Amino acid sequence: MKFSEHHTSPGRRWLNRTVLGIGLASLFSDWAHETATAVLPAFLATLGASAAWLGLIEGISDGLASFAKMGSGYFTDKLQRRKPIAVAGYVVTAFGTAAFGLATTAWHVLLARSAAWLGRGIRTPVRKALLAASVDRSTYGRAFGFERMMDTVGAIAGPATALLLLRAFHHHYPSLFAATLVPGLMAAGLMAFLVKERERKPVAHVSFGERLRLLPATYRRFLAAAGLFGAGGFSHTMLILLATQQLTPQFGAAKAASAAVALYILHNIFYAAFCYSGGWLGDRFAKKWLLAIGYALGAIMAVCIMAVPGSLWNLSLIFVLGGMSVPLAETLEDSYCAELVEEKHQGMAFGVLATVNGIGDFLSSIVVGLLWSGVGTSAAFAYSAVLSVTGAWLVARV
Repeated sequence: MKFSEHHTSPGRRWLNRTVLGIGLASLFSDWAHETATAVLPAFLATLGASAAWLGLIEGISDGLASFAKMGSGYFTDKLQRRKPIAVAGYVVTAFGTAAFGLATTAWHVLLARSAAWLGRGIRTPVRKALLAASVDRSTYGRAFGFERMMDTVGAIAGPATALLLLRAFHHHYPSLFAATLVPGLMAAGLMAFLVKERERKPVAHVSFGERLRLLPATYRRFLAAAGLFGAGGFSHTMLILLATQQLTPQFGAAKAASAAVALYILHNIFYAAFCYSGGWLGDRFAKKWLLAIGYALGAIMAVCIMAVPGSLWNLSLIFVLGGMSVPLAETLEDSYCAELVEEKHQGMAFGVLATVNGIGDFLSSIVVGLLWSGVGTSAAFAYSAVLSVTGAWLVARV
């Protein structure tokens, strides 16, 4: 079921001031937190933390953010102006990320990461609703693909900046984390001053449960598929840890850490390329089939982790597959979600989707981390592969 009650002006440009502003805000915010994320495993190692701690930090942060996304999506559909909430979310994320530098134990990192991700959760459905409202439905794929592409340019700049700052600050992590405030606060400024919010009529106040029931059945079936894939789609920060562990015997700890960050940059280059191209294809072909392909690529990546030796070239393939899978999934989930619901309910729909994904990330990061530490990588990534394949099968049946 598709709705076509608005956004029908054929000559309307999709790359407008709001799309550009949201894209740039995503770029600078991701630049900030990816700079921190790229060195997070190594920083945790200096604190004596294990893979299980990394999974716990990622999982709890994503889980808490998911509830913020649900609440934000429900609440903001009732507001005439949504943008101030998005600006506040960017500010909280910037300061939360910089606070990593104050940590002296792993649980301090957990608190700072949770605060940063709560800010991220608050802003996410608002940003997506603002983006969907600024373009025609026929260009949802390109608009969301552009935003994801810009986000990933920041994800490429982040690890590269981390490498430069590690050398400049002589591996003094607090200084590196403090430096992330600059792009983080620039993101908040771009959202505040460049993004133009359309006038809208707020939805009437109804209960949370009633708002859920107003979302169409097709959307709910799509949500189940996205949730299963998310439950297997672990945070790709863990790929950095995987590469560091597998390359250390060959290169030594310092060179292995640098090689892992370089591989993550490669991952993000492919991520950027597949964001926009995936959205462009989604405007021309059935989104559900392209989304199923993205989910299936995640399963193939997990199988490769289990099946191939951990050489530099094999790890490059794994990072590339990860860089192809996630952008297809994220771009097409967002544009497909926007297509399935009415505009007045898009904040709620994006919030519910983000919450389901967040709960999936919470489960997958913790389960993969615990299986990895307790049983081994084969068990951890077999779990991921099975759920990714199931998600691909379900979304193809929507």
